[in-house]
This record gives sequence, structure tokens and C-alpha cells, in this order.
Amino acid sequence: MPISVQVTTGLLTQDGEREVLPLVADALLRVHGLTGNKFMTPNVVGHLVVSPEARSYAGGKLQSLAVIEVKVPAVTFPNADVKQAFISEVTDIIDRLKKGTHPQERTYVNVTYAVDGTWGIAGKAYSNSEMGEAVQQGFY
Repeated sequence: MPISVQVTTGLLTQDGEREVLPLVADALLRVHGLTGNKFMTPNVVGHLVVSPEARSYAGGKLQSLAVIEVKVPAVTFPNADVKQAFISEVTDIIDRLKKGTHPQERTYVNVTYAVDGTWGIAGKAYSNSEMGEAVQQGFY
């Protein structure tokens, strides 16, 4: 499950830039009850993009911005409680790791779902049911 964290230069501390992806990945696995799952854990991947403030817009103005996007199979985030827990945790992670002032109102979390059968790992396309089976096997 790819995670993309996009922040304005200077928004996160130096340690925060190193810690943000592992913390967001942990939150994603934890809210789904998948911590330690042998199939999912190695397949939660991500990258950090740091952009100059001159390229970060919010409300039509140049200012700090944090955008966290996850791309997941359609079976992920099965209910409102899981969605809320993840969004709240990720917003809090950015808040804890920020260097200076950055309001939560400029932290955005977005989830994009893959169409059933178009989720691929290592050259194999997984349907939702195949993904569920692989996840279940990851607990054994």
C-alpha cells in the first residue's frame, strides 16, 4: 500500500522527515489490525516529497502544507471508525513532528482506492478476495 507524504520544506523537523513514513505505515497497519502481518507489513511502502514553500499553495496562498495520500485495495478502510482513526492519527503524527507552526487545517489526508483486480504486487494482480486471502495467510 503506497503512502505519499508531501510537505513544505521546513514543516517537519529533520528527525520528523525520517520518522513520518514509518509512523504513518504503523498507523495504517494498526487501525486495520494488521500489525506484524507477514503479507501486509513488507507491502506498506512510501516516499516523502519535500517542496519549497514557493510551490505549496493552500487557500490560494503560498504557505505550509502537508498532504498524506494512501493508495489501497478497495477492501481497505471498511468502516467510518477505521477511517476516522487513521485520519486522526496521521494528523496527530504531522502535528508531533512539525518544526514550527503549522495548523492542522492545512494537513490533508486522502485515501484512493484501486479498482478490484488492479492491485498489483511483484507483477501479480490481486482481486479483493485474493488480497483478503493473502492477508489472512499472513497471520499464520
